[in-house]
Amino acid sequence: MFEKRAQRPGNKPRHRAQFNLRGRLFMVTGALGLCSLALVGRAVDLQLIDNDFYRKQGDERFLREIEIPTVRGMITDRNGEPLAVSSPVESVWANPQELSRHPQRIPVLAKALGVPADYLQRKVSQRAGKEFMWLKRRINPSVARAIMAHDIPGVYSQREYRRFYPQGEAVAHILGFTNIDDYGQEGVELAFDDWLRGKPGVKRVIRDRRGRIVENVDLVRAAQPGKDLTLSIDRRIQFLTYRELKHQLLESGATSGSAVVLDIATGEVLAMANLPSFNPNKVDGGNRDAHRNRAVTDLIEPGSTMKPLTVAAALEAGAITPQTLFNTNPGWMPNGRYRTTDTHNYGVLDTTGVIRKSSNVGAAKIAHMLSNQQFYDFLRKFGYGRSTGSGFPGEASGLFPAPGQWSGTSKQTMSYGYGLAATPLQIAHAYATLANQGRAMRPTFVKGERNDPEQILDPQIAGEVMKMMQTVTEPGGTATQAAILGYHVAGKTGTARIASNGGYSRKYVAFFAGVVPVDNPRFAMAVVINEPSQGSYYGGLVSGPVFHNVMEGALRLMDVPPDDIETWLAAQAKAEAKLAAKQPAPPSDQRAGATPPVVTVPARATESPRRPHPMAEDGAPRPIDLSADQSGAVR
Repeated sequence: MFEKRAQRPGNKPRHRAQFNLRGRLFMVTGALGLCSLALVGRAVDLQLIDNDFYRKQGDERFLREIEIPTVRGMITDRNGEPLAVSSPVESVWANPQELSRHPQRIPVLAKALGVPADYLQRKVSQRAGKEFMWLKRRINPSVARAIMAHDIPGVYSQREYRRFYPQGEAVAHILGFTNIDDYGQEGVELAFDDWLRGKPGVKRVIRDRRGRIVENVDLVRAAQPGKDLTLSIDRRIQFLTYRELKHQLLESGATSGSAVVLDIATGEVLAMANLPSFNPNKVDGGNRDAHRNRAVTDLIEPGSTMKPLTVAAALEAGAITPQTLFNTNPGWMPNGRYRTTDTHNYGVLDTTGVIRKSSNVGAAKIAHMLSNQQFYDFLRKFGYGRSTGSGFPGEASGLFPAPGQWSGTSKQTMSYGYGLAATPLQIAHAYATLANQGRAMRPTFVKGERNDPEQILDPQIAGEVMKMMQTVTEPGGTATQAAILGYHVAGKTGTARIASNGGYSRKYVAFFAGVVPVDNPRFAMAVVINEPSQGSYYGGLVSGPVFHNVMEGALRLMDVPPDDIETWLAAQAKAEAKLAAKQPAPPSDQRAGATPPVVTVPARATESPRRPHPMAEDGAPRPIDLSADQSGAVR
């Protein structure tokens, strides 16, 4: 079919190359062998020699370091009664990446959490790229178990601790509270946060793909629980102070009030109450004003509580004696464009009378006997114009300008408590210094804290001023309602107008500061009630009864012996005579000398009756209700 081509002359014939199958097989086999050897070598290198990187990568997918929560230290009162404790709770969290892959389970989770399904869906969507989000924190463990029982992918729980305050609002301003992460926010919780908080631990665990802990691998760092703190507060006196202050605010229609009780010998704060108060177990941002510890942060013009210090300054300077006479006629004296006036014209008063009658004119005349620098230096020694050093967060230093800033009438008005400002704690501290024979003790909220006294006033002068203040609570004084049967009480009333718009309004602050018992002083207390609107506004009538009721209970609770037995015996005799007069006359046969029938008396009845405590006028101690419910509402 095809013709064979003719071979051209001069051309050599072509030969096809032979196919070397064996060679090619050897070449392919060798290449594959080398690749296999390289892979085996690389595998040996990765798994046996240089495996750190890939082992780390594998561990990061299953091995986790998680925090071990630690308990916050307990706060107790001076007798070991708990004031703040930490209770274990559960917190529920989720992995949004995992949860978003199961959108059909989100409505079930929302119902278990008690939130709208669309809200939870939106929240998960916004965090879809994250691996962690809180769902519900610090809830009861039983509630957390109910949520976890739904077995929803990506939802987990962990242990935390929640702060609980058994005494509720009665101690709220001292303790403060903690935030959601258990960090102290106010009060003692803030001041001693590092001491109370402790350090969380860390452990290494293996988790499966659902986040469940399969194995505890290693303890990286052990948890260190917070340290306990013992306060100087006495829970019983604290509640008593809070209860009486609350009662008086309701009776007087006042807007707020504060009270401080100090142990004179140690400077320890036994009680500090403020109203309005709040429940630290359920803190909200509604009324932030109620969170303020007014006893250490609020500045007030101390009014007539300044007069004993004015007298003490003049006694120390040698300008007067207890018997020096002052003519206060006609009951007022000029004070620049204004007048310094008394409530009555007291005529001629000695130094004791100036304090007993609370004469503004007498105090002003005493201050005029001192130089500005003498008066200023003396009050600075007593802590006016500077912090007491108690360490309480936000404590105010007061307002006491130097003499270079005074006007011509400053010293006169300061002598009876206007033109300077102090906190209730500063006032209580000054009176405790007078009662402690002129030795100043720094106030403290911690029981047993070392506190070295500073002698700032001659003990004899301090004793003389104390005797003068004792007349304030005796007949003829301005605070007879602060007197306590069986005890000598030294104190001073104060009634000051509230500064407003560059002048003074018609609103008042009622004070009483006092010490009991005088012969062996144990307690100093300052009571401040702001803007009483019902009845009287004088310190002796508004604040004096609070002092009486609190100190009467505190003396009984602390078993302080009376120092005025004569007055107590006289009151007892009067009460017995009154009781005998009410008893019916004996039967006629006994009046005629007939032998009364023999009555068998049980052995216990023949024992000597227990001597009644001198606190109560009827010889029976009054009961004190120290109960408070767990919600913080005091009954």
